[in-house]
Amino acid sequence: MANVAQGDRWLRKFHAAPEEAPHLVCFPYAGGSAGWFSRLSAELAGEVRLSSVQYPGRLDRLRDRPVDDLHVLADQVFAVLHTSRPLALFGHSMGAVVAFEVARRLQAASTPVPHLFVSGRAAPHLQRDTGAHLMSDDDLITKIESLGGVEPGVLRNAELRAMVLPVVRNDYRAIETYRCAPAPPITVPITALAGTDDPIVSVPNVGGWTRYTTGSFTLEELPGGHFFPASQWGTVADLVRRELRGSAGLRRARDR
Repeated sequence: MANVAQGDRWLRKFHAAPEEAPHLVCFPYAGGSAGWFSRLSAELAGEVRLSSVQYPGRLDRLRDRPVDDLHVLADQVFAVLHTSRPLALFGHSMGAVVAFEVARRLQAASTPVPHLFVSGRAAPHLQRDTGAHLMSDDDLITKIESLGGVEPGVLRNAELRAMVLPVVRNDYRAIETYRCAPAPPITVPITALAGTDDPIVSVPNVGGWTRYTTGSFTLEELPGGHFFPASQWGTVADLVRRELRGSAGLRRARDR
């Protein structure tokens, strides 16, 4: 059974859905927060039970120590999610790798994982270490701004800078020092989403996720840069519905 008390710290829910609806757990990007997926939750409201992971060290978890080891982070999320009920997973950028590692752990524990969505992230064996976590503050801010993760100039505010940059640097350290442990492919079907104009992740490198599953694999190309889902959550929601449509819970929720 999932750890309910821990889940209250780790998981955020934005909209109601029937108990029998499929459960989708979402994982944000480096420096991101659970709220990024609130619009996807709105698109799927009443059909899918969406929970979004709030990593420690930010917003309402500001007093919790950030985790700079991705395997440790995956272990902690797994401890919260471990259940006998099916869990679909969706991760963007760094979150894609966290979701994948959690899927590995859930599958090993016999928790059904009907689908894994990986978005805006190269397959683990194609990961490039850009050394972002070692950059100066100014260079790191420039990098963040170039990806569209924050409006230009926002992080020039000293107070915001002091609050946000340590979290971003921590998350970059986690993903840039991550090494995928050798293991057989998972059996979970994977849908990989790639932005056609993403400056740091090419479409073919996102397609490299195909080697990590023995289940079905689909590569979806969507217009936009690194944060392409933010401008087309409706399209992303349609992809989620398509892959979860075999769920009896989704069918009953839509028929209400």
